Amino acid sequence: MPEASRWHRGGIPKHRPPFRKEEIRTTLQELLLYIIFLINLCILTFGMTNPHMYYLNKVMSSVFLDTSVPGERTNFKSIHRTADFWKFMEGPLLEGLYWDSQSNDKSSHIYYENILLGVPRVRQLKVRNNTCKVYPSFQPLMTDCYAKYTSENEDISDFGLKHDTEWKYSAPSINSPWHWGFVGVYHNGGYLFTLSKSKSDTKTKLTNLQLNKWITRGTRVVFIDFSLYNANVNLFCIIRLVAEFPATGGILTSWQFYSVKLLKYVSYYDYFIASCEVIFLIFIIVFIIQEGKKIKEFKLAYFKSIWNWLELLLLILCFVAIFVNSYYNIQTFLLLEPLLKSTEKYPDLYFLAYWHIYYSNIVAITIFFAWIKIFKFISFNKTMFQLSSTLSRCIRDIAGFATMFFIVLFAYAQLGFLLFGSQVDDFSTLQNSIFAQFRIVLGDFNFAGIQQASPVLGPIYFITFIFFVFFILLNMFLAIITYTYSEVKADYSIGRRPDFELGKMIKKSYNNVLEKLKLKKPQKEEDDKSIKSTDLAEQARREGFDENEIQSAEQMKKWKERLEKKYYSTEIQDDYQPVTQEEFKDLFLYAVELEKELHYINLKLNRLMRKVSALPY
Repeated sequence: MPEASRWHRGGIPKHRPPFRKEEIRTTLQELLLYIIFLINLCILTFGMTNPHMYYLNKVMSSVFLDTSVPGERTNFKSIHRTADFWKFMEGPLLEGLYWDSQSNDKSSHIYYENILLGVPRVRQLKVRNNTCKVYPSFQPLMTDCYAKYTSENEDISDFGLKHDTEWKYSAPSINSPWHWGFVGVYHNGGYLFTLSKSKSDTKTKLTNLQLNKWITRGTRVVFIDFSLYNANVNLFCIIRLVAEFPATGGILTSWQFYSVKLLKYVSYYDYFIASCEVIFLIFIIVFIIQEGKKIKEFKLAYFKSIWNWLELLLLILCFVAIFVNSYYNIQTFLLLEPLLKSTEKYPDLYFLAYWHIYYSNIVAITIFFAWIKIFKFISFNKTMFQLSSTLSRCIRDIAGFATMFFIVLFAYAQLGFLLFGSQVDDFSTLQNSIFAQFRIVLGDFNFAGIQQASPVLGPIYFITFIFFVFFILLNMFLAIITYTYSEVKADYSIGRRPDFELGKMIKKSYNNVLEKLKLKKPQKEEDDKSIKSTDLAEQARREGFDENEIQSAEQMKKWKERLEKKYYSTEIQDDYQPVTQEEFKDLFLYAVELEKELHYINLKLNRLMRKVSALPY
C-alpha cells in the first residue's frame, strides 16, 4: 500500500500520533513535485502574456478614443448626440484607419507599424415602433414609441433605401458570442456594412448613410469592428467600439481592445512554451493517478480534508483550461487562414479573441488556486500553524458576524439606492450601491454628491453608516480575530504545536547533507543532553533513589522547562498573557509536585538533623 502524507487521511485529528519518517519523506516528495509543477505552470502563464499587449492597447486607445474631431473637443468618449457620432466616423476613425497616399507620410499614423486586416465593419441593432404603450393622455402628442432593446422587440425588416446590405437585416451566426453592454445584451446580427479600402470611398459612403438617416429613432446600438496586426511583436489587436442609444435618449460609449497572439508557434521561445504544455499534461496525468489511489485507499475519509477538495478543484480547472485551449487552437487553425485571405471583406477575429480571453481567465484562476495550495505544505510551521488555527477556531464567530454585517450592509445599500439612485452615479443601480458601501469603508466616497442629492438625509445616512459599520462592526471583527489569536499563541507556547515543522525538517536535511560532505561539523548537543540525562538517572539509581522518585523528578524537570519557556522567556515581550484552562491545570499540578518535593526535603532535613544531634561531641 503506498505511503501518503497525513493531509490525505481525512484531516489532522485532535490527538494524532507523531509523524513517521515515511510520512515526512512522502510529504517532502509531494512538495518537490508540486514546486516543479508550479514553475511549469508559471512559465505557461507568462508565455501567454507580455508587456507589448498593454502598450499596443494603449496606442490603439489613444488613437481611436482620445483623438478629437478637428476644430472641436469631441472624441469617442464624449459622444452624446447622433451628429457627434457621424463627426467621429468621418474624422478620427478615418484618420486612424487610413493614411494619406498623396503626402506619403505614414509616420504619424498607426498604419506605419500596424496593418489593417481586411476592412472595418459597422453594424446596428434596432427595435420596432410601438413596442411600448403610450399613456392615453399623451397619445395626441406622441404617436411613436420605441422600447429598450430585447430579442422580442428587435426590428428585422428592411428600411431606408432597401437595395444595399446596410439596409437589410442579416441573421446572427450561431458561434458568435453575445455582447454585454451598459443597457442591454446584443447578439451578432443586425444591419451591417463594410468600409472600403479607399479613404475617399469610405467617406462618401458614410456621408450617404448620414443623409439617408441610417441611424433612426429605433437604433439601440452601433458596433464598429476592425482588426490590426503588428508584425514587430506578432500580436493581433481586435478592436470594438460600441455606441449604445438607450431608450432615454443620448449615447453611451464603450470599447474593447483585445491584443492576442493568434500565431502561437513562431520563435524558439514559442516552441519552449509548447514543450511546457506537454509537461503540464504529464503532470495532470500523474496527479490524477495519485488522487485516484488516495481516494481508493482512504475512501470517504479522503473528502474530510479541505486540501483534498482543493486538489480536486485544481484538477477540474486544469481540465477546463485544457479543453478551452484545445478548442481555441482548433478554431484558430480552421478559421485564421481563410479570414486573412480576403482583403476586401471583414475578418471576424472577435470570436477567436473572445475564446483567447476566456482561456486566459481560466488559466488566471487556476494559477491563483495553485499558489494557494502552497499553504498546504508550509502550514506546519509556527506562523502558518498559528494562522490556520486562528481561522479554524473563529470560523463560527466570523460566520455569525458576517451574517450581521451583510444584513446591515444590504440595508444601507438599498437605502442609498432609493435615496440617491436617480442623481448619484455610485448609487444608480443596486449593484453599484452595494459596491459603494465597500468603497466608503475604504475611504473612497462622494460625500458632496450625496449631500447635494439629499441635504438632510444624505449626511444622516453617511454619519450613521460610518458609525455602525466602520467604528462598531469592523472593530468587532478585529476583536474576534485578536482574541482567538491570543488563545492560539498561548496554546502554542505550552506545547500545542504541529508534530513536525517543515522548515526545521528542511534545515535538518540541509545540515545532514553538509555533514556528509564534510562541509560542517556534526552537532552533538542533543546527544550530549540525552547522555547527560541518562547518566544522571543512573547516578540517582546508584544512590538509592527508587524509580517513582526518578520519574517524578524527570516530569518535574520537563514541566519546569516548559513553564519557564512560557513565562520567563526573554523572547516574549507581551506584558499580559492569558492563561487557559490547560495552562492552569499544568500550573496547579506543578505547584502540587513542588509542595510534595518540599515536604520530602523537609523530612530528609529533619531526619538528618536528628542524626546530627545524636552524634557524640
